[in-house]
Amino acid sequence: MLTPRVQFAESGGVRIAYQVLGKGPYDIVYAPSHVTHVELVWKVRPWADFLARLGELGRVIVFDKRGTGLSDRSVGVPHMEERTDDIRAVMDAVGSRRAAIIGTSEGGTMCSLFAATFPERCWALVLWGSLPRLRFARDYRGGATEEELEEADAWLDEHPWGDHDRMTGQAEWILPSARPSDRRALITMMLAGADDKSMRSLGEMNRDMDVRGALPAISAPTLVACWEQERPHITYGSRAFADLIPEAAFVELPGKGHLPFGGSDDARAFAHIEEFLRRSWEGAPGKPETDRLLATVLFTDIVGSTDKAVALGDHNWLGLLERYYATVRLLLARYRGVEVNTLGDGFLARFDGPARAIRCADEIVKSVRGLGIEVRAGLHTGECEKVGGDIGGIAVHIGARVASLAASGEVLVSQTVKDIIAGSGITLEDRGGAVLKGLPGEWLLYRVTGFAG
Repeated sequence: MLTPRVQFAESGGVRIAYQVLGKGPYDIVYAPSHVTHVELVWKVRPWADFLARLGELGRVIVFDKRGTGLSDRSVGVPHMEERTDDIRAVMDAVGSRRAAIIGTSEGGTMCSLFAATFPERCWALVLWGSLPRLRFARDYRGGATEEELEEADAWLDEHPWGDHDRMTGQAEWILPSARPSDRRALITMMLAGADDKSMRSLGEMNRDMDVRGALPAISAPTLVACWEQERPHITYGSRAFADLIPEAAFVELPGKGHLPFGGSDDARAFAHIEEFLRRSWEGAPGKPETDRLLATVLFTDIVGSTDKAVALGDHNWLGLLERYYATVRLLLARYRGVEVNTLGDGFLARFDGPARAIRCADEIVKSVRGLGIEVRAGLHTGECEKVGGDIGGIAVHIGARVASLAASGEVLVSQTVKDIIAGSGITLEDRGGAVLKGLPGEWLLYRVTGFAG
């Protein structure tokens, strides 16, 4: 088939290269593995065949992630919040209201976050050969240990991006059953799609990221799949996805491979995706249910408000509050925050991205000092219930408790927020564990200390 025309969508000042192919009753967004080039990917026969088959099912939107391929390269270390914005940007550019979101390898992680954050835009989710976290943890024992990561770093130093052994190994892992000519085409595509510096930046982000806290908020029908002979940390991660996403279906296909093509049985892999999309589309409601979503909640309140009110008197205090409200609302609008309600001298707002929420909170703290007041702020990311114009759920209670422990002029965040903002350039200081009133266990909290870039 002819290579689809390359187009560009703008996402936060960054151009994202995309293509559209096929037609049908529904839209499909395909978020690929770590490095692509939307023009050269059509030279990789198994990849091109997969996209062409998807195009027989519906209208398919494919794109290069920021920092790779034909998308803008000089963008620093891209983080997951920016990447989920990029999915929305390409959907908006082609007028796609809702789509089935297919994420493979690294692309699956960003797609899971997108599905949790924007449930109204996703009617089905497919995660293939992906994982929610890379590092080992006490509650994630299939992750890479620090010793393994150090060994990997040493090997990558000796084999930078473009090294023959490294590229050959990548091609054999990604397309184990493909012809040598297809692997060579894949290597050509990957080399055109990224350089060593950008690959190191992507690696840093992926190592520190953890989206497990977002997964219970996914409401779309979900298929999680991998090959039985996949790398152990990916099979472990795939099972973790299936365990944490409500009612997710899990398929482990016999054979080896990494993507749903170029492996032991391409036809069988595609059949699973096709059947899942057919069933999900038949069951998709005309109007999506959006009463449950992933959100970052921000609580702020004025420190020493009672003493300040007494000192100023009612009239002057009310005037100060009006200026405070105006300042906060201006900053909420700038950072795409949604005001939920005001709580006396405090605010409750929600955001669709934690990095934006933190930057907004920091600006609020700094800006209101000019009014002669100090505020404290607390943030948490989690599943929320929309109740009219309000939000509820345990995530809201956690956010309030985190804010109550913040010191004057401090922005305090939960562990979940820290995990999702990996690569954002926001620096945090460990505040240690804390008991949050009314909530079980100990909660790790972090103080925002600065911003890079």
